[in-house]
Amino acid sequence: MATATAPALNKRIGFLGSGQMAEALARGLMKRGLVSGDRIACNDPNPARTNLFKSFGATPYESNADVARNADVIFVAVKPQHVAQVLSEVRPVLTEGHTVVSIAAGITIDKLVEAAGPDAHVVRVMPNTPCLVGETAAAMCLGGKANADDEKLVRTIFEAVGKIYTVDEKLLAAVTGLSGSGPAYVFMMIEALADGGVRAGLPRDIAQALAAQTVLGSAKMVLETGTHPGALKDMVTSPAGTTIAGVHELERAGTRAAFMNAVVAATDRANQLSKM
Repeated sequence: MATATAPALNKRIGFLGSGQMAEALARGLMKRGLVSGDRIACNDPNPARTNLFKSFGATPYESNADVARNADVIFVAVKPQHVAQVLSEVRPVLTEGHTVVSIAAGITIDKLVEAAGPDAHVVRVMPNTPCLVGETAAAMCLGGKANADDEKLVRTIFEAVGKIYTVDEKLLAAVTGLSGSGPAYVFMMIEALADGGVRAGLPRDIAQALAAQTVLGSAKMVLETGTHPGALKDMVTSPAGTTIAGVHELERAGTRAAFMNAVVAATDRANQLSKM
């Protein structure tokens, strides 16, 4: 049943491509009570993926056009090189009532509108892999004939699996470099923290659990308190204590600059890929 904070959507959802990200979105929408399985349509060349969707009540279709005919919101969830093809297949059946949402990395609004048609309501979204556990950090921009209603609809959908922000398209590369690629940086940090725990004598399983929970708890403190991360750091660093000794080593190693450089490098690469 829908909760008071997540009213049911009066929309049918279609997925062109039924991979893990599409599955995460579908399951998130169902878990929050926004849609039921029988209001989800999908298509994928891999029968195992469509059978998986069928197992939770979704309806697989033989063609992408049939998915579009049976959906109001169409997610383009295929690899970037296949986006133009699948959009050309659904273009003849698109109407004013359709919202086309692309989660394909690097495919610009101009390319999406060119493939879907100038009258299409197109929204480009950059999610990240924590969508799989209902904690995505995503950003979107609007194109074609997309309007405030489309924006509100997409926001409602993605807030079922995390958080989403509206930005100018020129900033999506930076979103890719920060939150799109960011999980890899955080996984490396968790692995390194766990290795440090093992080096200090902790069993591997306990070290990894402590590292992951520490990152989770710290992130929640930033989000829920609204306090600047630097101020939260200062709360932990007592004079001449253990934490300031560790922070000193991180500063000596250039950790802060390394994270900044990683975001900028990934942003630059995202800009390059969008021009190819």
